[in-house]
Amino acid sequence: MPATPAWPPRSAPRLFVETQLNPGASIELDGTRAHYLSRVMRVREGDTIVLCDDQTGEWAATVTDAGKRSVSVAVDQMMREREQVPDFWLCPALLKKDRFDLVLEKATELGVRRIAPIVTRRCVADKLNMQRAQTIVTEAAEQCARTALPELSPVIRFADMIGNWPEDRTLFFADEQGGEDAAAAFAYIRGPCALITGPEGGFDDSEREILRSHERVKPISLGPRILRGETATIAAVALWMGIAGDWTQERG
Repeated sequence: MPATPAWPPRSAPRLFVETQLNPGASIELDGTRAHYLSRVMRVREGDTIVLCDDQTGEWAATVTDAGKRSVSVAVDQMMREREQVPDFWLCPALLKKDRFDLVLEKATELGVRRIAPIVTRRCVADKLNMQRAQTIVTEAAEQCARTALPELSPVIRFADMIGNWPEDRTLFFADEQGGEDAAAAFAYIRGPCALITGPEGGFDDSEREILRSHERVKPISLGPRILRGETATIAAVALWMGIAGDWTQERG
């Protein structure tokens, strides 16, 4: 006897919407979402898509009208409640555009709760197109089946970040000049955590001194090689998720 096909199919398009979803709701999708559904995914009336609202969770919906400029859907039922992601923030120094795009995308896929970009003295870039950054984060969340978008904070200066750092959150400092083995530190320091990573030229001496003297900062080493900013960020986040995050049965 053939197996019953999964519903909705794994290939069903996934989209985040701003409207809070509930059974029976009618949603009209336009703009880039309509273009994606009608021109790229070629949905038709009766097809199933998956919607997330970043509030309640993930819902199955049925296409009721598929036009070129708008697509109407009817919300059917909830499939998953909004996930509880680990309480882990990422505070990456801005990098050149393509490299920082990669940081945004991979941090979202890996499960970071909050992305809080910073500007340090050696940053090549000092601005971030927030609308574009939010689009990258949202598309990454759709691709990896997250039901909760990471919070994307406005860019702030290094001094403002460290001067207002919360007293209850450990800040791991990925220092190319050395620190405690990252895996060991991640294994025994639990509770709310964050990671700060530097720009292309690294942190300068004054920033490093400020970080190392802060009572909530824990300098860590990511191995014997000097890593690019985006590589260090991705490696450290993945390591933390595997040791203390939600990649393991025991969750910190």
